[in-house]
Amino acid sequence: MKRKEVKVEATTVKSRLIPKALIGKNGIRHEITKVLFCAHPTDDEFEGIRYTVSFSGAETYLYLIDDRWYVQVV
Repeated sequence: MKRKEVKVEATTVKSRLIPKALIGKNGIRHEITKVLFCAHPTDDEFEGIRYTVSFSGAETYLYLIDDRWYVQVV
């Protein structure tokens, strides 16, 4: 799996971190329209916390690993 580090605007709701937007390299803000799922790893499946998010009309995985955000690159 390839991933790319990104900046993310997030908020905390009931002690859970919820991503709200991705900030592109050029500073363009991409609103996350929906957080579909949040998963923690089992059996070394992936690192960190994996969010399934919808933005710009597509679904993708967003990872939070050691206070850094990554998006899955296809």
